[in-house]
Amino acid sequence: MPLPESLLPAARALFGDRLPLARQYADLLATDGVLRGLIGPREAPRIWDRHLLNCAAMTELIQPDALLVDVGSGAGLPGIVLAVARPDLTVALVEPLARRTVFLDEMVDRLGLGAQVSVLRGRAEEFVRGPLSGRLSPADVVTARAVAPIDRLAAWCLPLSAIGGRLLAIKGASAADEVEEHQDAVGRLGGGAPLVRRCGVGLLDQPATVVEIVRERAVGGTGRARAASGRGDPPRGRRGGTARSR
Repeated sequence: MPLPESLLPAARALFGDRLPLARQYADLLATDGVLRGLIGPREAPRIWDRHLLNCAAMTELIQPDALLVDVGSGAGLPGIVLAVARPDLTVALVEPLARRTVFLDEMVDRLGLGAQVSVLRGRAEEFVRGPLSGRLSPADVVTARAVAPIDRLAAWCLPLSAIGGRLLAIKGASAADEVEEHQDAVGRLGGGAPLVRRCGVGLLDQPATVVEIVRERAVGGTGRARAASGRGDPPRGRRGGTARSR
C-alpha cells in the first residue's frame, strides 16, 4: 500500500530508519490481511493514516526497553506496529483466535521480528489464573485497540501488568464519556484514575486518543508485582496454541 506523500513526514518521524519495514507491513495488511479477512476491504486505502500512524503515535507514552503485552492483537494492531517503530521494545502478541495467531506468526517471520516479538494464543485472563498462567512476565505496558469497553479491558489487562505498569487503550472520540462511565469500576479493579491522552499532536491531522490507566494495586489475589531486583523473564514461546478460541 503506497504511503501518501502528505503522510511521509509523520511516517519518517514515527518509524525512523525502520520505515521500509513499516512499508512492508502496510503492503502485507493491504493484501494478505484483506484476503484473509483481518482487514476490511474498505480499510485498505486507509492503512497508513487510520491504522499504522495512529498506532505508532502511542510510542510517545512508552518508556525505553519496555516489556509490552498487546491484548487482542488481531492483525497486529498496535503490537506489530509498536515493535516496528520501537526496536527497543520486547512485545508479546496475545490473541485467542487460531487463524489470527497463524497470520501473526507469518507477519513476525516475514518482517524478521522473531527476536523481538512473540505470539501467544489465548484469552488475556487465561494468562493470569487459567491454563496459561506463567507464560507471561508482568508487563511494563499492556496495549489494546478496539477490543472492549474500559471496564472489561481493565479486568483483562491490568492483571497482566506489574504494579506501577500501565494499560494503554486506543479509543475513539467518545473516550472521555467512557472513562467517566467506568472510572469507579477501574478503581475497584486496582487501577488509578483513567487519563485521556492525545498522541501525535502536531504530527497527525487526527491525533490518536489513548486511555492510560496505571495499575496501583493487586486485587483478588491476582497480584503479579515484579521483583524489585529485575523485570522478570521475557514472554516465552512464539506458539502457544493450547487455549480455546473465543
